[in-house]
Amino acid sequence: MENPQRRKRKIRPLLPEISISETGLILLAAIFLTAVDNVSFFRHLTAVYPPTAANAGFLVSMAIGLSTCHVLLFSTVCWRWTRKPVLVTLLLVSAAAGYFMDHYDVIFDTSMLANILQTNPAEAGDLLSAGLLERLFFLGLLPAAVVLYLEIRPMSFKKAILTRIARVVLSALVIVGLILLFSRFYTSFFREHEPIRQRTNPIFYIYSVGKYINKTYFKKPVVVQPLGTDAAIPATDTDRELLIVVVGEAARADRFSLNGYQRPTNPLLAKEEVYSFTDFSSCGTSTAYSVPCMFSALPRAQFSVRRGEALENALDVVGHAGGHVLWRDNNSSSKGVVKHRKEDAAEHRDIRYEDFSRPDRNPVCDSECRDIGMLDGLTDYIDARPRGDIVIVLHQMGNHGPAYYKRYPREFARFQPECRTNELSQCSVGEINNAYDNAILYTDFFLSRVIAFLKKQSRKFETAMIYMSDHGESLGEHGVYLHGLPYAIAPESQKHIAAIMWFGPSVPIDRQGLRARLAAPASHDNLFHTILGLLEIKTSAYNPALDLTAGLIAPEDETDN
Repeated sequence: MENPQRRKRKIRPLLPEISISETGLILLAAIFLTAVDNVSFFRHLTAVYPPTAANAGFLVSMAIGLSTCHVLLFSTVCWRWTRKPVLVTLLLVSAAAGYFMDHYDVIFDTSMLANILQTNPAEAGDLLSAGLLERLFFLGLLPAAVVLYLEIRPMSFKKAILTRIARVVLSALVIVGLILLFSRFYTSFFREHEPIRQRTNPIFYIYSVGKYINKTYFKKPVVVQPLGTDAAIPATDTDRELLIVVVGEAARADRFSLNGYQRPTNPLLAKEEVYSFTDFSSCGTSTAYSVPCMFSALPRAQFSVRRGEALENALDVVGHAGGHVLWRDNNSSSKGVVKHRKEDAAEHRDIRYEDFSRPDRNPVCDSECRDIGMLDGLTDYIDARPRGDIVIVLHQMGNHGPAYYKRYPREFARFQPECRTNELSQCSVGEINNAYDNAILYTDFFLSRVIAFLKKQSRKFETAMIYMSDHGESLGEHGVYLHGLPYAIAPESQKHIAAIMWFGPSVPIDRQGLRARLAAPASHDNLFHTILGLLEIKTSAYNPALDLTAGLIAPEDETDN
């Protein structure tokens, strides 16, 4: 029988055979990950603890400590049959994670993982770049190939167990010793700088994956609690309402010329009688969190994705009141807001979802499907429903980054030069801003078309439009890009969002009174109650204190006199 070692030599006769102990391999992998894939971590660390003589010992201890934590981690999961697959996987994933952390300053917490898993192929393609592929090759594939090539020196089972125990004990002693030696630094580091700790690669994303899996696959099944089952339209409300809610994407309030931005990013909306709220805050910093939150009756302080899943939302209440709901999506999904449950059919609720990110559904597609295509066929949808109020939700692609240049047709590339790549590090701050502002310009066009559509329906309905972005966006301020940072540390650019309202001529609203409210603090917490207020739905779930239009719309019986 042929010797296995001789067979391996035949496969690779031109390369020398290199052997290494398991401990040596783990040490090399640990040091490599610390040195190569934790640039973002050390950049933020040295911003708080500058590399001065006073901090030098602590910074060195941090490098040693992080490497030792990697050794401790690998010692628990790298066994005879798992060590190479585990190390290869971590090298590849950590290279990709390190790229996004270094270039976009993202943190891979559970919200970011939810965003990644809910991203459609088109959005994922926007994240591919030459820089990412280069990093994956040189800092992921090549090191992984080395791990696969190296021969691990065999040892007896007893010796392997003793060696593993020795690594774990020694690693724990080193970590504890470093903490005790530099306790003055570590005390403040652990108490005050959680955002820095969240940038450790791969430790934090492994923790987040475990937390996400536990929440997603091992949690108890969600039992949806009904809400607003007493919802009804008063007999005095004889006029039908048609409300379009536009869910924007990554639109900052300070980039709307309606709010004082020096560039004319809202030339068409400026010609309409729109109401722009200047101090409006998002519920979260990611689509996966903000979208379900903004339609929830739960305020941001009480909201979580799980709690939101377990409670019906504003659109369900509209259904209880006999209204019709249509959600059209040119983004990734409704994030669970439109729930396709069996009881909807049993209760005869007309709540529908349509995916308009596909060319077979959206008639306006070039390099990607355009938001404007979501208006196609809406007249037919409305005409098919001769009774009841109608709520239409249009979920935009909007300003989804980092490929802002893809978010608008070429005729909207007004601000030049623009960033024409999804690799923002290759563009100047000015080019990034130009591309982002061009995308805002296209949103201005889209909203103006929504208003034009509603004007045509104003003879049959009391018409209104609400536009709210899901979250904001960082455009390189302080080295931060995109969105998704934990809310507690996220900059205002990721939380201060654009929010606009428009009303048709037949809506009996005190327009001067509404203008007086535009500068007051408001947030996604207001949307649930504002929708119910505009539709004049009576329900115990409604809180007039959170309705942006409360007290401004004349009751139906008053307008008839």
